[in-house]
Amino acid sequence: MRNRKIVILILFLSVGFASVGQGATPPPPVPPPPPGLPIDGGAMLLFGLALSLGIYKAYKISKKTA
Repeated sequence: MRNRKIVILILFLSVGFASVGQGATPPPPVPPPPPGLPIDGGAMLLFGLALSLGIYKAYKISKKTA
């Protein structure tokens, strides 16, 4: 009976050591970097086209009402 208690005690203690020995979970993966698409070159062209379209529309409306 005494041997059985010692074996059970050793089993319970070894389970605790085994769970500590497994280590931590690995860190989550790093998210991918954003795509390297520059918008600075085309932005000025787009702004210029939008400005010229706005001027054209304003001119057309002012010519229509006059």
